[in-house]
Amino acid sequence: MKKIIGVLCTLFIPLSAFAQTPIAIAIHGGAGTIERAKFTEEQELAYRKTLTQAVEKGYQILAAGGESLDAISASIMVLEESPYFNAGKGAVYTFDGEHELDASIMDGRTREAGAVAGVKHIEHPIQLARKIMTDSVHVMLSGEGAEQFAKAQGFELIDNKVFDTESRYKSLLRAKESLEKAQSDVKSYQAAHQALPIAYKMGTVGAVALDKFGNLAAGTSTGGMTAKRFGRIGDSPVIGAGTFADNHSCAVSATGHGEYFIRYSVASDICARVAYQKKSINQAGNEVIHDVLAPIGGTGGVIIVDPQGNISMPFNTPGMYRASKSSQSPTYVAIFKDE
Repeated sequence: MKKIIGVLCTLFIPLSAFAQTPIAIAIHGGAGTIERAKFTEEQELAYRKTLTQAVEKGYQILAAGGESLDAISASIMVLEESPYFNAGKGAVYTFDGEHELDASIMDGRTREAGAVAGVKHIEHPIQLARKIMTDSVHVMLSGEGAEQFAKAQGFELIDNKVFDTESRYKSLLRAKESLEKAQSDVKSYQAAHQALPIAYKMGTVGAVALDKFGNLAAGTSTGGMTAKRFGRIGDSPVIGAGTFADNHSCAVSATGHGEYFIRYSVASDICARVAYQKKSINQAGNEVIHDVLAPIGGTGGVIIVDPQGNISMPFNTPGMYRASKSSQSPTYVAIFKDE
């Protein structure tokens, strides 16, 4: 009898061991000069509705036992389909009056990643980024080559005008007017572009998630910078700058003035602080956004999730379109800094 009891005690596993891994998702729709005074009640409601739809879409996948990669892809596609956000159908115009789209995705299990830059005829760039990750020997493809790969993989190439919106076109006209005025003073495109209001230099969507298997994933998609020229590419498709995920630390998607996020490897820096300095995602994120970027003029924000399902969404601008939901916290949707 004693032997039997001993065996049973050895085999006993605490009920806590069977506790389900938490699930969590966070999304963003860009950061910048986002202030209440600039919104009508209808506009604010429309933004909040789309953010809610996007975060709920991803969370439903997680709650049904789906993977984090599927969840973030679904959430980002909702935002790519909306004219309110600078990605997909809401993409801004280049200086030449077209749309050039970028996106990236990363799997926290393996650190495999896929990215696409400067495509003009892909309805959902995040889907192509994922296809590059899974079906290509490369991490990043760009321009015509990326679209050739897409076509070979069965993607439909669409007319660039599908991304046209009246509000974005008006923004282009205002930006070009500002550029022409500044350039007449400084005689330099670079200096003139530096003089553009920050609102023309920002705009992105993204998502990060943790699934029930303990796997993290991150993805980011953007239409880039209003009036951009010369094939400019920002941080969104750059792994380590705009997107990063590692199961041992965290998953990050960034939004802001891309040049700063590239130069300071923002997404990977945050995860490195978590991995090597054992900091919380809240501490690591705030350090990079407020202490590293802000003093040198780097504006923007990030969304972060860790393996325990904690979520952090720091930003150093007046607002950031954002939403989150987890098995530990209800749906949260916010736009302004004081929320």
